[in-house]
Amino acid sequence: MLSATAEAQLTAPGMSAVRYTSYPSAPSEKDPVFIFCNSAGSQKGSLDVTSPRGTGPFIFSWYQWSDVSKSFSTFLKTDSLVSTSSSVNLNDGGYKVVISGGFDTTLIAWIFNDNPVSSASLQNRTCDYVALKGQAVIDTFYYRNIANGQPVKLPNTIKFLWSSNPVSTIPSPDFYLNPQTFDPPLVDVTYNLQVSDSFGCVSNSSFFYQTIRVKADFTADPYTGEAPLTVTFTDKSIRALKYLWEFGDTATSKDSNPPPHIYYKPGEYSVKLTVESDLHCIDSLRLDQNIVVDPSELGIPNVFTPNGDGLNDNFMVESKSLRNLSVEIFSRSGMKVYSFYGEGATLKDWKGWDGNVNYSSIKASPGVYFYIIKAYGWDDILWTGKEYRGFLYLYR
Repeated sequence: MLSATAEAQLTAPGMSAVRYTSYPSAPSEKDPVFIFCNSAGSQKGSLDVTSPRGTGPFIFSWYQWSDVSKSFSTFLKTDSLVSTSSSVNLNDGGYKVVISGGFDTTLIAWIFNDNPVSSASLQNRTCDYVALKGQAVIDTFYYRNIANGQPVKLPNTIKFLWSSNPVSTIPSPDFYLNPQTFDPPLVDVTYNLQVSDSFGCVSNSSFFYQTIRVKADFTADPYTGEAPLTVTFTDKSIRALKYLWEFGDTATSKDSNPPPHIYYKPGEYSVKLTVESDLHCIDSLRLDQNIVVDPSELGIPNVFTPNGDGLNDNFMVESKSLRNLSVEIFSRSGMKVYSFYGEGATLKDWKGWDGNVNYSSIKASPGVYFYIIKAYGWDDILWTGKEYRGFLYLYR
């Protein structure tokens, strides 16, 4: 059959892979088995032969294997007085070329046209996963033991690979033929299944998937501040139809973009958004950081310098999260020179005592003054008592 010397003389233009026979009756005889990828379904094999030795021209006689006679008994053609010969449009099977003339020998080769098949489709989908369905079929080829015509199986294995465009999560894309994506895509994708076999022949199939997944998402601004703290929540959810906002202080909203929410009580608040799609898919998100409303604070300076230089010109208490504030200031003789009471916007806009007597243009004299300050925090802390009675110094 095909010796090492003759091996290079029998070729198969366009073939994808070559294997070699292992005849049970003659294991040392290694004839080539040429595989042609036949993805179009119309591919057929071809063989080219030249004489390994001798001086031409030669006579090339072609025969095909017959399962009836269990031999190469089907005559195909003869090419006479030529140096090379070809046979095209060959179906699966075995072929023998008898070379005579300047050199006599016989060459044998087997041809198989390989066409793996893939089929990709949607098996099932829910709000939480997508189940892919794949089918893969590869050809099984048998050449013949030339001594008795018994079939000999040509080993062939299958590989498959799932992918998607755009890229999405597919657990074990080359391990399970029918995988489930436990993190279904948020956008529409095309799923593709590629099937390949040992000979490098490939089949691709795909299908378009329209996602139904819903995702809850939102932002908050600001995350922290003093009471009353107004926070704006902005919805960034995908494919949401119904909303439930839980602001962490017993208040809720079903608006897609709720009005700014006001937190009056100092503390920390965990905010959660639950959304539902038109297909009743549900998702929720809890803000990764709490809304923090500062506790009430009150700090009292003991010196101010109302000299118009823009630095420390007003007597101003340092405060946070106060519901109301009362300030009274007296001279050493006991005369009230300033008073203020504020809450809400009035407190927020307060600029402090500018050093003028009772809101007039008369400037208070430099010296020592006595203050009485009372405040009530949004956290129900009462800032009053002797700690908030004291002296301050006015310098000009």
